[in-house]
Amino acid sequence: MKNLLFVLALVFAIGFTQTTQAQFLEKLKKKTEEKIKSEGEKRANKKVDEGVEKGYDEVEKGIENAGEESKDGKQDSTSNNKTTETTSSGNQDDVQFSSSSKYDFIPGDRVIFFDDFSQDAVGDFPALWTTNSAGEINTINIAPGNWFNLNSTDGNYFYLNDIAFPKNFIIEFDIVPKTKGGRIAAGLVLYGETKRKEMDNGVHPGNGGIMITIEKGYWNTMGYKAGETEKITGKSDVKPVVAEKVNHVIIWVQGRRVRIYHNQAKVLDMPTNIYDGVNLSRLSFRLYRGASSGSYISNLRITDAAPDMRSKLITEGKLVSYGIYFDVNKDVVKSESYGTIKEIAAVLTENPTVKIKIVGHTDSDGDDKSNLDLSKRRGASVKNVLVKDFGIDTARIETDGKGEGEPIAKNDSGVNKALNRRVEFIKL
Repeated sequence: MKNLLFVLALVFAIGFTQTTQAQFLEKLKKKTEEKIKSEGEKRANKKVDEGVEKGYDEVEKGIENAGEESKDGKQDSTSNNKTTETTSSGNQDDVQFSSSSKYDFIPGDRVIFFDDFSQDAVGDFPALWTTNSAGEINTINIAPGNWFNLNSTDGNYFYLNDIAFPKNFIIEFDIVPKTKGGRIAAGLVLYGETKRKEMDNGVHPGNGGIMITIEKGYWNTMGYKAGETEKITGKSDVKPVVAEKVNHVIIWVQGRRVRIYHNQAKVLDMPTNIYDGVNLSRLSFRLYRGASSGSYISNLRITDAAPDMRSKLITEGKLVSYGIYFDVNKDVVKSESYGTIKEIAAVLTENPTVKIKIVGHTDSDGDDKSNLDLSKRRGASVKNVLVKDFGIDTARIETDGKGEGEPIAKNDSGVNKALNRRVEFIKL
C-alpha cells in the first residue's frame, strides 16, 4: 500500500512539474513574442522617424534652392513703388556661412552690367532687349521682383547694347526653368562681332564666342570662332538646374578659361573653352527648337573679377566689394562669399597690425530705418565670419552700416542700385 501511494505521489509530482514547465514555457514564449514585436515596432518607428527627418531635410533643401536668388544687396523691388524690407535678423532657420573651396571666384569692384527688369512694366517686353520670338515681363509666386519670361520654345533674345567685357569677368543670374517642354532651360551666348548686327540669329552668331547650354540634366559649353571647323566643348552633369525653382548660376570667364558654379558647387571647369583672339561684346539668351522648355530670367549682373585686394585695402585704404552675398532681407553671409572673404582674411593675416572697419550699404528701396538696421547687421555678420571661420582677432575689426545714406550712384536705375548695394572694407 505504501509503495502504491509513493508511486501515485511520484506520478502526480511529475505531471505537476510538466504542467508547470509547460505553463512556464508558454509564458516565456509569449513574453519573447511580445519582446520581438516591441523591438520590431521600435525599429519600424525609428525607420519612420528617419524617413520623416529625411523628408524634412529634402524640403529644407528645396527651400534653400528656391531662395538662391541672392546678391550682395537687396533685389526685392517688384515695381517702382517703394517697399519696406523686413527687419528681422538672421535666425536659426537661416543657412549659415560655410567654407568651401568650390567657390573660389572673387567679384571685382566694378559693376559692368545689371538688369533686374524693375524698370519694365509687367506684361511688356523689356525695353533694353529685342527678340525674334515671344517674351514678356512677369512676376512669379516663388520669388520677388520682375522676371523676363522667355515665353517660347524657339527663339533668340538679345540685349541691345554692346557690353565692354574685360578678359576677366563674372556673369551671374537667376533662372527658373519651366516644367513642361524640352530638356533645355535656356542657352546663354556671349559673342563678338566684326560688323554690328542687332539680331544675329545664325547658328554661331558673330565672329566667335561661347555658348553655355543650361539643361535640366546637364551643363554644356561650346567655344567657336569664324574660320575654325572644330568646336571646343565641355559637359557636366553635376548639380543641374531644377525646374520651378530659383537657380542662381555664376559663370567666371578668365581669358580662355570658363568656370560655372551652381548650388554650392563648381559644376564645370574648362581651362580652354574660348578661342584665342575672340573679343566678347554681345549677350543673348537662346531657346532651341524642339528641345527647350523656356525659363524666367532675372537679376542679371556682370562684374569684373579678381581685384587686387592687397593694393586696394593696404595701399589705397578702401576696398569696395560686390562679392559678399546675402539673401533678400537677410543678414546671413552666403557660401558664395567664400572666395572674397578668404582673400580679405589673407590680407589681414599678412598684415597683422592693420585694423579695418566693415561698412554695409543698401540702395534706396525700402524704409530708411529698416535699411540702416539691415546694413549694420550685415557688416556685423561679415566680421563674425572673419573671426570664427578665418581666425582674425575680433579687436582688429569694427563694423557699421550706412543704409541708403551714402550712395555712390543715383538710385534711378537697376545698375545704379546694384552699385549702391555693397560692403566696404576701410583701413583704420
